[in-house]
Amino acid sequence: MEYLVLGFFTGLSLILAIGAQNIFVIEQGLKKQYILLVCLVCSISDFLLIFLGILLFHFFHQYFNLFVELILNILLIIFLIYFIYSKIKSISRNINFNSEITDVSKIEILFKTLGFTYLNAHVYSDTVFFLGNFSKNFLLYEKVYFGIGASIASFIFFFLLGYLSTYFSKYAQKDKIWKFINLFIICFMSLLTIYIINETAYFL
Repeated sequence: MEYLVLGFFTGLSLILAIGAQNIFVIEQGLKKQYILLVCLVCSISDFLLIFLGILLFHFFHQYFNLFVELILNILLIIFLIYFIYSKIKSISRNINFNSEITDVSKIEILFKTLGFTYLNAHVYSDTVFFLGNFSKNFLLYEKVYFGIGASIASFIFFFLLGYLSTYFSKYAQKDKIWKFINLFIICFMSLLTIYIINETAYFL
């Protein structure tokens, strides 16, 4: 049981850092836009990546080298630039909150969520690399408990983040407030993109 608790708090400490994926979950919650789908995709993805790292780390660690991280960073930069561009365009138009859900399809939200999850190199560093390496000397049953604990932390975090954002969305229904939120997202994502570009430059 202590490995379950250890996994829970280790996973929680990693996921609490604000990143592009978390901001995206918050935004979808504020829009009340397929939030169950978004939270499920993020949580299940974390579960799969956590157990990939924990159970297969000693088989696959030699393949997760700097070249793979470089490719993932470049793909994430391209994805973030496109996302920022779409946000800049959205500031110029008025927000109709009654039509927000119908404006975007489930498939589009699904691919956006997958993009923010699987194109983010830090997701792999936290789940596959860190948790896998951290638990490599545990016994098999201890690894399973550790992985379950870390996965529970992810499920609780994403659903709390998404649905608390949905609850507070009633305070963000004014056009000016939502434009301010979009401006914050643009600034944050831009800083994050610059950080990733600088980080990627070290590989070149």
